[in-house]
Amino acid sequence: MTWTIPFIAACWLLVSCLTAGAADQCRLCHAAGIQISGIHSRVACQDCHRNGRQLLADPAGRDNGSAGCVRCHQGYQRMYLHAMGTRTKEQGFIARSYSRVDRSFEQKNCAGCHLQGCRDCHGNGHAISRPKADTCSKCHKGYYVGWDYFGRAPREEHERYQRGRRLEGETFLKMLPDVHQQKGMTCSACHTMQSLIAGRTAARSCRDCHHPSSTVLEHRIAAHLEKLECAACHAAWAAQEYGTFYLRFASGSVEDPYQALTYTQNGYAKSAYLRRQDLPPLGINSQGKVAPIRPQFIAYYSRLAKGRSAGQENLLLAAEWRAFAPHTIQRGTVMCDGCHDNPRRFLLERPQDRIYDLQKDGMGLSSFWDQRGQRMVNGSFLNEARYRRLAAKSDTYKKAYVEKWKKFVTPVAASSPR
Repeated sequence: MTWTIPFIAACWLLVSCLTAGAADQCRLCHAAGIQISGIHSRVACQDCHRNGRQLLADPAGRDNGSAGCVRCHQGYQRMYLHAMGTRTKEQGFIARSYSRVDRSFEQKNCAGCHLQGCRDCHGNGHAISRPKADTCSKCHKGYYVGWDYFGRAPREEHERYQRGRRLEGETFLKMLPDVHQQKGMTCSACHTMQSLIAGRTAARSCRDCHHPSSTVLEHRIAAHLEKLECAACHAAWAAQEYGTFYLRFASGSVEDPYQALTYTQNGYAKSAYLRRQDLPPLGINSQGKVAPIRPQFIAYYSRLAKGRSAGQENLLLAAEWRAFAPHTIQRGTVMCDGCHDNPRRFLLERPQDRIYDLQKDGMGLSSFWDQRGQRMVNGSFLNEARYRRLAAKSDTYKKAYVEKWKKFVTPVAASSPR
């Protein structure tokens, strides 16, 4: 037994030397430029870069299932199975819209997004770190939910509107941020890693933190709490794009007079007919509740040559809407007649109220705010019969409406001191 303890110690020393030696061998060639920071600075090279007998050039890459990362962070590879890792919804939309006129449209215009590996969020090279809110906005920018949380809305594409601060390659309109952002909450407060791995949009809902008070008039109406998403009333604004144009040029490069459009790629330029940043329209989401909706997308295609039509112009390929959750929440709500006396908000615009004449512009729709010729992809539009019931001015409605207005006209002593 006298030799057992020294033998075990010698084995541990040998293993330690081999491990250190392996790391040292890597650094003989790779020392220049490698800066390992954070907790991973104490990890040996082969712990990430070797998977059995296979040497991993990119241990965090999607192609190998992030094998170098999931040895410790087990289960995280499941993110590749969900929205952040797949492109099924986008590919489906392109297949039924722009691919009808250009089979290679996706490769030309949409190939740069969605998760390619752990380092997309956790840092470049060997500088691995926890993602911050600015990390999220690298992808969740422009028209997609995320920028709105920080009070950013996409500008028009024309170069004359591209002014002010540039973030992630884009300029933006400065809007009112979400109240949660103003209070210092970051994305991870609601969107945890475990929820993303499981394929859930968020880890918690509004009512996990907020309990509706009966002192608030709107909360005393049972139908509001049962049939509406919170954002239907509490979203202050939302970016909306009516008419998404992709212009394709016969020459293969963007021609005059369209050079002023900022997004150009592979012989395409992108523009929009109309952009708004006001209260979003409302529809029915997949849970059967009234929720904010927006166009995603009302897609048009034009083929041009030397500034003129080359056979196809303003071709309507899809008119699709989605229920979504604007990240522009505020404490206050819209007035009663913002929903109960506003058919346009439910895409039931009356002909006499229209100010855009899309037919004369050759746009293929009578109105952006008319359900006919358009569809919801993750829910349904609110039908006219239900809207008529919603718009009926019952005695209960009138009483609540008067009570709401009294709150605005009641003087508040401290509001206007002399």
